[in-house]
Amino acid sequence: MNQKKILTSSFRDPSGFLFYEDGKLLRQVNKSYQKDYEQLMGSGLYDTLCKKDYLVRHQEIDFSKGLSTGMYKVLQPEEIGFISYPYEWTFSQLKDAALTTLAIQKIALTYGMTLKDASAYNIQFHRGKPIFIDTLSFEIYQEGEPWGAYRQFCQHFLAPLALMSYTDIRLNQLMKIYLDGIPLDLAGRLLPFKTKYMFSLLMHIHLHAKTQKRYEHKGSAAKKVKISKNNLTALIHSLSTIIKKLKIKTQNTEWGDYYTFTNYSESSFAHKKEIISGYIDKIKPQTVWDLGANTGEFTQIASQTGAQCVAFDIDPMAVESNYRNIRKHKIKNVLPLVLDLTNPTPSIGWNNEERMGFKSRPLPDVVFAFALIHHLAISNNLPFYKIARFLCELSENLVIEFVPKSDTQVKKLLESRNDIFDDYNEESFVKEFESFFRIMAKEKVVDSERTLFWMVKK
Repeated sequence: MNQKKILTSSFRDPSGFLFYEDGKLLRQVNKSYQKDYEQLMGSGLYDTLCKKDYLVRHQEIDFSKGLSTGMYKVLQPEEIGFISYPYEWTFSQLKDAALTTLAIQKIALTYGMTLKDASAYNIQFHRGKPIFIDTLSFEIYQEGEPWGAYRQFCQHFLAPLALMSYTDIRLNQLMKIYLDGIPLDLAGRLLPFKTKYMFSLLMHIHLHAKTQKRYEHKGSAAKKVKISKNNLTALIHSLSTIIKKLKIKTQNTEWGDYYTFTNYSESSFAHKKEIISGYIDKIKPQTVWDLGANTGEFTQIASQTGAQCVAFDIDPMAVESNYRNIRKHKIKNVLPLVLDLTNPTPSIGWNNEERMGFKSRPLPDVVFAFALIHHLAISNNLPFYKIARFLCELSENLVIEFVPKSDTQVKKLLESRNDIFDDYNEESFVKEFESFFRIMAKEKVVDSERTLFWMVKK
């Protein structure tokens, strides 16, 4: 097998790996996993999970070209439109992913199987819902064996959710540093003291961390513990109950209520939507990235045409609101994610290849950049030229809004700092962006100071 075709996120699993062949995503199942795979497929577990939309579907295909000698089968899984990571999710996304993982484990036990992995990276968001993507994470359950993925579940799900709930919603960013989940001893120190008196968190985080510490140099000593299937099911139920009760406090973030305090009138808001709709009708994109999407008001314009949309914003509360809205209305083609454009998601993990960076994922047909330019240029001192070059690297099409100094939102930004931005004007904006783009259309939004542009990369 050509090692270059194997996905860089898929090299750790001895049961198989993902690879590309002729543009198709395929999964090799190794002979070492044959018995577990036959139990997954023959027991009815696979069919049950697929019917509930808990597990990604696949087809078995005939394939022999260039495979290693350890091959048992090759599968063609349904592809996920956009791969995202837990440090890009907001609270409710991580919570839904955790509950899906537990629901799968509970069902698996009834079919004589168990999850050997409970990694948050095994979950993706597909058609608006979390779905488990690692078909090879199931193994035959052995009576009396503890759940081998219990610690991993607590580090990947319970610890970050507890930190987001009791300390600060932004602490899931620790997952960027700790790819195998937030260490439980660290989570215990960051959680407020009162959680030591909450039996649920005391058991699964604080005491669990002490147990880990006790056995870290004793090899397999901790594995001698036996647990019945009934008690294992009770453990899963306990974790599910705890996670369902976790909530986030309402935090006053900078842009969570942006549309409540913006200077848009009803007519200008409607006109802006009309202009964007007109541009979308001409571009006809299949994929859209909305940068600085806030709660996704304008993302929905593209989503209503059937385009697959990713709505990025730096504000976790705005993204939380967006996700709750798409979940409530069962919108299947919008994925809200947390992203700081001035410090975008890097490529991390082994050899900086295991988890893809922001620009390493398949790029969209069009980028939206509404009410964004002034934050980049004024709040972050980024020259128009650098912003234009960055956006040019993302897509052939750009729909962008210029917000002048006369706009009240820009005036607010300048209240707390000296106005050193002599070149911040529409003329300079157009000049610098025309180094990279051709302006296809331009229209002033009525009853506002703002102008919308549709640009195409040169």
